[in-house]
Amino acid sequence: MTFKKNFIIGLMLFALFLGAGNIIFPPKLGQLAGSDLGVAMFGFLITGVGLPLLAILAIAHAGGDLRSIADRVHPVFGLIFSMIVYMAIGPFFGIPRTATVSYEIGISPFLSGEVANAQWPLIVFSILFFAITIGLALNPAKLVDRIGKFLTPVLFLVIALLAIKSFVDPIGDINRPDETFGAHPFFKSFVEGYLTMDVIAALIFGSVITTAIQAEGVKTSKGLMKSMVVAGSVAAIGLSFVYISLGFIGATSLEKIGLQENGGIVLSLASELLYGSFGPIILAITILFACLTTSVGLVSACAQFFTQIVPALSYKKFVVIFAVFSTVVANVGLTQLISLSIPVLLMIYPLAIVLMLLSFVDNAFGRKPIVYVLALLGTALVSIFDGLAGGGIVIEPVVNILQHLPLHEQQIGWLLPAIIGAGIGYVITLIAPASTSKQ
Repeated sequence: MTFKKNFIIGLMLFALFLGAGNIIFPPKLGQLAGSDLGVAMFGFLITGVGLPLLAILAIAHAGGDLRSIADRVHPVFGLIFSMIVYMAIGPFFGIPRTATVSYEIGISPFLSGEVANAQWPLIVFSILFFAITIGLALNPAKLVDRIGKFLTPVLFLVIALLAIKSFVDPIGDINRPDETFGAHPFFKSFVEGYLTMDVIAALIFGSVITTAIQAEGVKTSKGLMKSMVVAGSVAAIGLSFVYISLGFIGATSLEKIGLQENGGIVLSLASELLYGSFGPIILAITILFACLTTSVGLVSACAQFFTQIVPALSYKKFVVIFAVFSTVVANVGLTQLISLSIPVLLMIYPLAIVLMLLSFVDNAFGRKPIVYVLALLGTALVSIFDGLAGGGIVIEPVVNILQHLPLHEQQIGWLLPAIIGAGIGYVITLIAPASTSKQ
């Protein structure tokens, strides 16, 4: 493909990644990091941009979707794990949240009186929001034109308005780091970037980008990988610009607005300081477009995946099913679903990371399933209990053992067991190559 086409697909990927959570996190990080913003942002970019980019390339390298990687463990695992991932970040959590967050930040602040406290504005908004999502997602081949050529430039423009003004005319001076943050700014930000869980989103969006590239006539694996590298690099540069800019806004805002509870409040107050009464409007447009593009990407990716699982239902039918289901969830019991989703994500996210990393090096061990199995087993032994703890279920005897693992407090205690499991699996392939036949 031409560089222009790859660039447009890269813009689409940038917009798919840039959801509301990505926008409201860096300002809070900037407030806490203060004068250590440079070191902190470097740590965050590694996990908030670097790992998702690797995940996108892993999908291209593996052939186009998460299941093509997960099947290397076992076909049954590949099916079940992929379905759990798609449902967790799709209609059970991620898709409904795009409507709820965009309403709360982009619409609700402009309502007043009884209307602001009523339920019907959210119902009307979510119906309109997902109706637009359906219209944009019905034809995946046209996602490049609809998102890459239209929605992304608008999204990037409104973010640039905030960013440029903040650099030219900063809100205030950058203060010292917060006491709870200053000791290890790089590592703390590294962990925070991991907790954004964009790696899972990347493993899902990879199928959307693959479809878009193939629709442009790219058929070979080499051509797919080359286009994915260009598109992924464009998205990574865009995300880095946004994160650094929003982090800078947060770091310079502390003197004027004080330390706020979350990044959404920081950005809301900062936008008003930067542009007066026009600032909240800019923020509302940013959030609405960010959530809409993410919603379209998630609905499209989920529909593509489940069309392969249930061929009797077409892609368009799944688009409508997921959008309608998400409309209902966005209005009923979303808080409860979020509380249930967090433990699930804590369980599956480490498994997704280990799968992704092993997929890059599995030629070194002949793609033997035993390496995948033992590495994932070691990961699961920790991540499952982390997930249970995230849901308020603490099993004391197990926790007392796991807390001795390196990085356990940062919820990366699974890393050492994963490495040990992979190492044992590799040794087994050397000792008994005949019994670990290639998948």
